[in-house]
Amino acid sequence: MFGLGKRTSFDVPCTVEIEQTSETLHAHVVLDGDIEIGPGDEVLVHDAPTHVDFGERLVVRRTATVVRAGLLDKIRARFEGYRELTELYEVSFSTGRAQ
Repeated sequence: MFGLGKRTSFDVPCTVEIEQTSETLHAHVVLDGDIEIGPGDEVLVHDAPTHVDFGERLVVRRTATVVRAGLLDKIRARFEGYRELTELYEVSFSTGRAQ
């Protein structure tokens, strides 16, 4: 059972983009390098901006800490993802109105 819950972490530079206009409202984080984030992994952006005025776009450079999920975390994340997805499948195939 050794290593099943072991989590590793590392810091990586990143770009944070936040935009709030009449066309869009979004926030994106792009990690430098070819880093793939998997189920159960966590990304914490340090000193991340949390607000941008309407009509503005903000792009800043920050540092993020990536915490890799251990085996048990990956299994739990996949299970919870499937469980939450099945909640969306609650569909009725009856021919009449619900009573």
